Amino acid sequence: MPAASLKSTALLLIGSFLLTVTSAQKTGKILEERIVRSAIMGKDVRYTIYLPADYETSERSYPVVYLLHGYTDDNTGWLQFGEIDRYADKAIAEGTIPPMVIVMPNGDSSWYINSYDGKEKYEDFFIKEFMPEIEKTYHIKGEKKYRGIAGLSMGGYGTLVLSMRHPDLFAAAAPLSAGVFDDAAMVATPEANWDLTFGQLYGRGLKGKDRLNKAWYDYSVLQLVATRPADELKKVRYWIDCGDDDFLTKGNCLLHIALTEKKIPHEFRVRDGAHSWTYWRTGITDALQFIGQSFHQQ
Repeated sequence: MPAASLKSTALLLIGSFLLTVTSAQKTGKILEERIVRSAIMGKDVRYTIYLPADYETSERSYPVVYLLHGYTDDNTGWLQFGEIDRYADKAIAEGTIPPMVIVMPNGDSSWYINSYDGKEKYEDFFIKEFMPEIEKTYHIKGEKKYRGIAGLSMGGYGTLVLSMRHPDLFAAAAPLSAGVFDDAAMVATPEANWDLTFGQLYGRGLKGKDRLNKAWYDYSVLQLVATRPADELKKVRYWIDCGDDDFLTKGNCLLHIALTEKKIPHEFRVRDGAHSWTYWRTGITDALQFIGQSFHQQ
């Protein structure tokens, strides 16, 4: 082979190697099992956290997104099944989203709220202990304008409830396939399903309209929209996304209608898909992009 060809081949190989190394350097870091010691919960609460690629070499502080998992899952769900690190790395590298810290707490089956009997106060823990501890431990800006929240299913419900009840804490919220139910759905829930899924939240053994008690209305997404002042709801930017074949489509459509009637600005998406990781993986980048836009000053 001529010397010129050998030189060209060598340069191509070196270039390819450098490109590979550069790409590898753009990979964020995952801390899969960390804990926050909670006096409110009376136990250690696990969380997983994604740190952007330049986290350990930069002196800057980052915006943060709290990313909530679904029912029966845990803090590793978005990592194991949602591949959040891969999607975040790609979106940051392409400039689709700004570099951000993504925090995934373990919510067990709490639905991210305080239970009716006070035995589990997850909302209090999240607001009073978890967020302050996270934002003290990591390089996070720790201001409303740099803080977002998102989640799927039960986590979508938690996203809505926490942002609507604490609008001064979050710039944007992006619930995916959120667990939004109207009163009729609660009344019609079979007894076994009620006690398994909702009993520990709103009251065990309740039947029919007895389920529509104060505990339910304190955390009903549709009731929050109906009763909260419009000016309070407008403090948060909302991105609502639910598949057309999802069993939660009705509740999400009712939420869209309620927000529209109250003239609360929001984005509403119904895409082709069901209640599945395939749907959420294809939607998380758009959700993070929407939140990321909130971190930019006009």
